[in-house]
Amino acid sequence: MTKIGVVFPQNSLGDDPGAIRAYGQAADELGYHHVRVADHVLGADRDAHPGWTRPYDVDTSIHEPFVLFGFLAALTSLELAASVIILPQRQTALVAKQAAEVDVLTGGRFRLGIGVGWNPVEFEALGLNFADRGRRYDEQITLLRRYWTERSITHRGEFETVTGAGIAPRPVQRPIPLWFGGQSEPAYRRIGRLADGWFPQTTPGPELDAARGTVERAATAAGRDPSTIGLEGSLHWTGTPDGLAESAEAWRRSGATHLAVNTGGAGLKSPDEHIDALTRAAAALGLERAAVA
Repeated sequence: MTKIGVVFPQNSLGDDPGAIRAYGQAADELGYHHVRVADHVLGADRDAHPGWTRPYDVDTSIHEPFVLFGFLAALTSLELAASVIILPQRQTALVAKQAAEVDVLTGGRFRLGIGVGWNPVEFEALGLNFADRGRRYDEQITLLRRYWTERSITHRGEFETVTGAGIAPRPVQRPIPLWFGGQSEPAYRRIGRLADGWFPQTTPGPELDAARGTVERAATAAGRDPSTIGLEGSLHWTGTPDGLAESAEAWRRSGATHLAVNTGGAGLKSPDEHIDALTRAAAALGLERAAVA
């Protein structure tokens, strides 16, 4: 059965802890399975970066995922999913430690989504090289899984050195599932080789079919069973529940194991508006607790 969650509306709930609590608890009570949270440490000031065309900037409100997960872990029974942590701009050992703590606090209800990143402004401010992020990312993936499954590790790599060290407590899930972002041929091949699941940046149709084919071929070449790799699609709220069930079915036919309702792009301004949208979406999608709510 496809698991249906929600995309946390990063730039819509502001800095009110009560609004975040109400949103998370409403999603939980309505029967959603998980909440998916994006990551950006910094936003670029458009005045300092002429021609900036990306949707996120210095005025975009984005909560820090690991801190937010700690808050939501105490308030809900939702699975928590990062979508996605920009791994190469962070210290691997610290990510391993933070992710393990979230997994412990949720009793194993955590997926760590990771991505290579696209924002050189963030990399510069965090003291890391944007140009070599892909090679660093591949090394980090191996290290994360070792931190989560081994008491003590020693590693000598191109970017990382660890001498007889480990994290404690280690997570409930050993290893924590790693889900990948990305929307290029190299990214799809990496997903096939290494990922437990992925977040496509497209919709059901020829483009998704082609990407999925690349993932499956890479998995087979790596000696993996492609059917074990999860896939999470997005269901975009447009103001009404019309078409949501049909969209969900199209994703299921395309192999989606997970879906998430995204109310963030519909112009909703208040927590109540987002919760109302989630309530109507839950009913349209047939979530078990929607009728009770």
